[in-house]
Amino acid sequence: MFDRKGLIKEVLGQFRVSRNGIHGTSHWARVRHHALKIGRVTESDLIVVELFAFLHDSQRVNEGTDIHHGKRAAEYAVSLNKKYFDLDSLQIDDLHTAIKDHSIGGIHTHATIQTCWDADRLDLGRVGTKPCAQYLSAEGAKHITDAYRWSLMSEGAEELF
Repeated sequence: MFDRKGLIKEVLGQFRVSRNGIHGTSHWARVRHHALKIGRVTESDLIVVELFAFLHDSQRVNEGTDIHHGKRAAEYAVSLNKKYFDLDSLQIDDLHTAIKDHSIGGIHTHATIQTCWDADRLDLGRVGTKPCAQYLSAEGAKHITDAYRWSLMSEGAEELF
């Protein structure tokens, strides 16, 4: 368990891009949905994948190219540990890695980290790109069609609040 409401309030209070933009709350909600759905099957750490959804784009300075947002967001996540959530050292390392490297396009052998990346990549439809199975786990790839349709509708924030 963690202080979800407090965390979301904290993140939104310092968020520098539009909460209605392509990296805003609807995106977070869809990433959270995908992360929890895939994470249950892959036996990922569900707290880590949910925290990833809220934090991975939290330090963007713009909606476009911001190559250092993952590194900044990973450090921000670490700074919030013990305030809004209580992760042990392995969990915080996994969250840090998942956030820091989420934009590099790789595949990870650690189920929790890959689940985070799958969840984010499954929402590429919001920018008109259909996710590619080559950049997803086998479980993540099963959700491409449904996730793409949902991303195009730009809905999902109701799951957060």
